[in-house]
Amino acid sequence: MAGTRNRTPPDARLTEAVAHVLQTAGVAPRQTLCVAFSGGVDSTVLLHLLAGLRGRFGFELAAAHVHHGLSTNADAWLACCARQCAALGVPFHPFHVAVPRDHPAGLEAAARELRHAALSRVACEWLVFGHHLDDQAETMLFRLLRGTGLRGAGAMRAIDGGTPGWLRPLLGVRRSDIVRFAQAALLDWVEDESNADPGFARNFLRHRVLPLAAEAFPGAVPALARAADHFREAGELLDDLAALDAAACGEDSLVRERVLDLPDARLRNLLRYRIRSMGYDAPPRARLVEAVRQLRDAGERPLFLPLGALNCCAYRGEVWLEAGFDGGAAEPVAWRGERSLSWGSGEVRFEPAIGAGIGRAALEAREAVLMPRWPGLTLREAVERPRRTFKNLCQEAGIPAWLRPRLPVLRVGGEAAWIAEIGVAAEFRCAPGEEGVLPAWRRRERPRKGRKG
Repeated sequence: MAGTRNRTPPDARLTEAVAHVLQTAGVAPRQTLCVAFSGGVDSTVLLHLLAGLRGRFGFELAAAHVHHGLSTNADAWLACCARQCAALGVPFHPFHVAVPRDHPAGLEAAARELRHAALSRVACEWLVFGHHLDDQAETMLFRLLRGTGLRGAGAMRAIDGGTPGWLRPLLGVRRSDIVRFAQAALLDWVEDESNADPGFARNFLRHRVLPLAAEAFPGAVPALARAADHFREAGELLDDLAALDAAACGEDSLVRERVLDLPDARLRNLLRYRIRSMGYDAPPRARLVEAVRQLRDAGERPLFLPLGALNCCAYRGEVWLEAGFDGGAAEPVAWRGERSLSWGSGEVRFEPAIGAGIGRAALEAREAVLMPRWPGLTLREAVERPRRTFKNLCQEAGIPAWLRPRLPVLRVGGEAAWIAEIGVAAEFRCAPGEEGVLPAWRRRERPRKGRKG
């Protein structure tokens, strides 16, 4: 079989490599694939290979080019990409971005973030990238040198789910094979002069470290790429373990006692898994080590621990993660019958109801204002019960102290008719069969982060 494969023309090998990834991903007729088209040899070859596969798979093909303005040749690259797309009958989407020079993670990271943000604006089912096997080895080595964990060492995937999904059909192909294909097909491509600058970390690895490693270890690049596969598999197994631990500890709101029964490493793994499942990047290991230490030291005491964009909260036997907030209360806003009102980072919905919630007649007869708690706030939960202070109500409902300033209160005619997470005051409650309005506070999470790559 190896001999037969070696006699296969390079163009056929690359075509079948791309087709295999498309088939595995389930690319369907009439879906749109958009190539991230820099104009370099990798994306140029990818664009031509996909153009040739349109008839076989029935997908629509487009290309997007991001003009960063970092090179004096950027306009020429844009024009070259536009010409190639026109020749292939591929719709072309150019984007112009201004890359800040003072990004804390450096110029490369700033350009990458803007590029991905621009590409995400293209309407398509799949974004397709020209990353190859040498890129995979470079990425894995780069991340290892930065102290990454297993997920980072797993580098890139050929198929990444999402909306849109990401495909890297050339990830198993050596760059030398891509260049040979381009030369044999007499393709035109552009050379970004910044790719030769060893002042950039990735370029230093690409031009200095990996060639030197290949002299002593001829199979260095494929070996590093295989190692990335092993790391990725190990990371997936850790995710499976975290999912089992989450189920055993209570899923969304974890049982504090069960969480603390886990060894430190498994507890950190569980927190990483839950943070990523909420769409955020896991914080550095040192911060997770400190979080676990504080969770154990706190015992049964309440705990509010910032973990980047999320907060780790522990209260009354439960542990959970919630999106970060600024800690301040929202401004009062009058309610005039709207179905929803913004409140802090979320909203309060007012749903029509019969025999539940606040009586509509009482609401319409007096001024209603959505506002934060005020001094002396009390509420009677039932006719036969005394009025309770806001603090006592929160304690009874298990609402931690850090959440209380954020609770919206509906004040009707100068009295509290409803407090979020607590309920409706007895004197405002709907009678059976009466038309009512049922308020509900929905805390809104921050937007999910995009992929890295």
